[in-house]
Amino acid sequence: MDIRSRPRIINSSTGTKDLQMVNISLRVLSRPNESKLPLIYKTLGIDFDDRILPSLGNEVLKAVVAQYNAEELLSKRAHVSLQIRTELLERASKFNLILDDVSITHLTFGTEFAKAIEHKQVAQQEAETQAYLVAKADQERKAAIILAEGEAEAANMISKAMSAAGNGLVEVRRIDAAKEVAGTLAKGRNVIYLPNGKDGSNFLLSLDEKK
Repeated sequence: MDIRSRPRIINSSTGTKDLQMVNISLRVLSRPNESKLPLIYKTLGIDFDDRILPSLGNEVLKAVVAQYNAEELLSKRAHVSLQIRTELLERASKFNLILDDVSITHLTFGTEFAKAIEHKQVAQQEAETQAYLVAKADQERKAAIILAEGEAEAANMISKAMSAAGNGLVEVRRIDAAKEVAGTLAKGRNVIYLPNGKDGSNFLLSLDEKK
């Protein structure tokens, strides 16, 4: 009997917890327990690994995979691989087989799951786009509010300034108007300037020419 560790690939097609079909391949390095060779030969024969490992591997794979949904098999692959290894080691030891290595080498899903993943990615992209548009609209709304508040504040400041300097501004405009009238009348020939009236004002007197 060959007591060297030999590799074997165990393939299985099974269902996940959420009823997705998955194709999984397991690589196993196995050898017989040397102290149990007579018993192994007597009960299993010389082709012990061919008779035991494929069925054991399929049973463990189906039992473990059924505990997880499809996404968990991807996100928790290391944990799933460890669980498969632990359970397969325990099962193989009952048949006096030693497993030096157990690892998942291949893991694929059916077309339905692939389409579901694609739809989910598209939906996620659309959701991200909508979130961006909402955030952009919110920023624009906030900017408009800030602009309106700034304009309102500026208008309020101008109103306060006009209120504070209102009388002075009217007086300046009255003086400018008086100067303009005086300048116009001063150009006439029949205008007499009368300074220092009783009320402290100056007068321009227009005289009619005799014909």
